[in-house]
Amino acid sequence: MSITTYTLPELPYDYSALEPVISGEIIELHHDKHHAGYVKGANDTLEQLAEARDKDQWGSVNGLEKNLAFHLSGHILHSIYWQNMTGDGGGEPLEKDGTGELADAIAESFGGFAKFKAHLSKAAATTQGSGWGVLAYEPVTGRLIVEQVYDHQGNVGQGSVPLLVFDAWEHAFYLQYRNQKVDFVEAMWRVVNWQDVAARYTAAKERATSLLLAP
Repeated sequence: MSITTYTLPELPYDYSALEPVISGEIIELHHDKHHAGYVKGANDTLEQLAEARDKDQWGSVNGLEKNLAFHLSGHILHSIYWQNMTGDGGGEPLEKDGTGELADAIAESFGGFAKFKAHLSKAAATTQGSGWGVLAYEPVTGRLIVEQVYDHQGNVGQGSVPLLVFDAWEHAFYLQYRNQKVDFVEAMWRVVNWQDVAARYTAAKERATSLLLAP
C-alpha cells in the first residue's frame, strides 16, 4: 500500500532570490532536504497508521500520532514560510500597498507595528531549542496573536491560523549566521512578503465563522 497524500511544493522563486538575507545554499538544502523529509515523514506515518488499522495493532499509536503531528506541522509551516518571503519584501504593511487592513489589525492587537515586530522577534529568537515564531489569527476573538512554537506543533492555540512564520531551527540559518539566531531573525524582516501575509489574514477571517461553532 502506498499513500502519497502530501507533496513538496515548488519554491516560488530561485534558490538565490532571497540573498543576501538567506543564501541560495541554505534555501536549497532547507527546501530540497529538510522540507522534503517532513513530507516523506507524513506520508510514511499515514501508511503505518493504515497498517495499524488493518491489523488492529495499536501498540505504536501514541508514537505514530506524535510523528504525524510533527511531520505534518513541519510540512504546513514550511509551505507557508516559502510564500511568506520575497526578494522584494520588507518594510511593514501599509494602506498604499493594499495591506492596510492587516496594518490596522496589527496596531489593534499589539499597540503598533514596532511593538509587534519586537514581540515576534523575541518569540522567534528565544525559542528554546528548535521552533518558530508565528503571527496567527485567533478565531475566537478575531485578534492577532504571536505564538512561540516548539518543534513544529507544540504551544499552538487550537484553531489559530498561522499568517507569518519565522523558522528558528538551526538548519534555517546556521550555515550563514552560525549561532547568531538574533541576527538572522532581524534580517528576516527584510524579506517578509506582506502581500502574502495580508492575503492569509483575509482568508482566515472569512472562514473563521465556519472554523468554530462556539462561543
